[in-house]
Amino acid sequence: MNNTINAKYGFIKPAIDAHTMGINSAAELVRDCGYDVIVADDLVAKAMNNYKHELHRKVVVDWIITNKIERLGISYRLDQDDAVNMIGYLLEEMKNAKLMRFQGGQVETVFFGGLPKTCETIDKEFKGFVKTFIGGESVRETLTKMGVSEDRIPSDIYEGSKYDDLLMGFGKKIIDSQEYIDYKPIDRSNYPEFGTMKDSVTKRIDSGIKDSFEPLMRAHVGPYCSSATRIESVNEFLLWAKTLAKSNYLDILSIGSSQLTQSNFGEDWEGKTNGGGVPVNSPEEYRMIWEASRPLLVRTYAGTKNIPSLAQMHEQTLNICWHALSLWWFNKLDERGPYDVYTNLKQHIDTIKYIAKTEKPFEANVPHHFAFRGADDVTYIVSAYLAAKLAKKLGIKTFILQNMLNTPRFTWGIQDLAKSRAMIKLVRSLEDSNFRVLLQPRAGLDYFKPNLYEARIQLAAVTALMDDIDPYNEMSPPIIHVVSYSEASHLATPEIINESIQITQYSLQKYREMRKRGKIEDMAKNLDVNERSAELYQSAIKVISAIEDSIDDPYSPEGFYKIFAAGFLPVPYLWGEVEEFKHAKNWRTKPVRGSVKVVDENNNVMKTEQIIEIAKSNLKDAEYNLKQRIIISI
Repeated sequence: MNNTINAKYGFIKPAIDAHTMGINSAAELVRDCGYDVIVADDLVAKAMNNYKHELHRKVVVDWIITNKIERLGISYRLDQDDAVNMIGYLLEEMKNAKLMRFQGGQVETVFFGGLPKTCETIDKEFKGFVKTFIGGESVRETLTKMGVSEDRIPSDIYEGSKYDDLLMGFGKKIIDSQEYIDYKPIDRSNYPEFGTMKDSVTKRIDSGIKDSFEPLMRAHVGPYCSSATRIESVNEFLLWAKTLAKSNYLDILSIGSSQLTQSNFGEDWEGKTNGGGVPVNSPEEYRMIWEASRPLLVRTYAGTKNIPSLAQMHEQTLNICWHALSLWWFNKLDERGPYDVYTNLKQHIDTIKYIAKTEKPFEANVPHHFAFRGADDVTYIVSAYLAAKLAKKLGIKTFILQNMLNTPRFTWGIQDLAKSRAMIKLVRSLEDSNFRVLLQPRAGLDYFKPNLYEARIQLAAVTALMDDIDPYNEMSPPIIHVVSYSEASHLATPEIINESIQITQYSLQKYREMRKRGKIEDMAKNLDVNERSAELYQSAIKVISAIEDSIDDPYSPEGFYKIFAAGFLPVPYLWGEVEEFKHAKNWRTKPVRGSVKVVDENNNVMKTEQIIEIAKSNLKDAEYNLKQRIIISI
């Protein structure tokens, strides 16, 4: 038996679950602390799929015995009942084999990572015997829970975790003080166009520069009840819009429209599933929303078909404050729309040309969609730059740079700063008298914990992280997309949205006061962040140069298609159109010290030059696929 100081870890993920980043992150962290770690191979992963069969359970148990696993981690982010049964069956099999430490066996502890409700059920079912991870845990919290002693944590991991811990400590003080509750809304009405059809994001931002600037607050709002009629759901949204407008905390109302609104606007929906969200289905209903929301700025999702005409309708009915498109996404590639990627790119580029004529801002809803599909940090940055340069070439004058932090959610804060700064530096290099960049950070889509007290703390903490991106610039960020603290628990009502804005604005104010008094570390001078940022910037420059040198007219539908099809933007977790875009999918990525990097078949980090050469070698395939698409479209 090994001493627990040198305990051996084993990690299993059933083959049916495609989510690998979490388990890979945990394995890398433990390896970095000097422990032996074994991640189950495909044979064992497939056996876990069939846990109800004794022979398959025996395969898993034999793997545990053969590899002398003492601390066993299991990850499963799909069906809750299936996960609970899986753990129960496996524990019983391990007990029958007398593998548990209390039986004199080798296995000291078992831990499980999964969805919050699953973890809650496992906690109750197994009375705390299985340690659970719902996501959102800090590096130190994760390692401590897995039995790693603090003296085994390397200094760079300790320092990376230290920053995140400091942010959470700041957030806890903010929430425990309850002072944010007294934060009053900001009066933005100091310019004549305020709340009218002539109002705009840039006017509202620029009017605030005269005083001490506080960012505009955007929130996604989308009540929906499956038992309500479509009209009842729209009417409820109108009431919410009036409530939010009257309270004055929110600046930008982002309509959480339904999937059918995006894909089948103006059609007969009988027999079709709405899928959640506000079921708007006529221009008149959008006009009603605009009236109900005075004096808020309003925006909504783009369509997934007939995209240019829907953008025109949003302009006419909502005076939409900015348009957002996702270029490579929201189509057959991610099963969110009816178009193939090439058709989607053509429609999006036609729409951007129309947006340029309106002189409205444009948001490229792009980088985090790559991150959702396993892309590395360089790809996150490059995709943002490509979208921004395309927008500029098509005549856009104001570009809204959305930056989703905590994505993936195990990303360290120092890496978020590095990635954000490299991206902003690149995109702002495009700025001139006719092209302005507005940063819009937000918390990650699955960042928050379901415990509402902890989630409030996380919201305050991520606000501080946003301010550290460009700490010497009090005009940055000009817009914050506030993700409500109830995100992981339940739908955000107007009251929760307002409280989330109070937490955000008050946290920002307090953090800036602490910086001025020297009470926090000056993250602008943090060497680790600066080194990471410089490395990401240089790698992104190399990829962009390679794209522009090897692809004719890269900033076009054909160019963007070839960039993706050749694999310049790795997405290993792509699930749609995988044959057409096999070169985009045929990569491996893994977590490395709080970041995400591309690795080879031996798990070694690949150099940027290697990635570029492989992508360039795939260009003939990409060009062939494009020709086939063009023929089909004719």
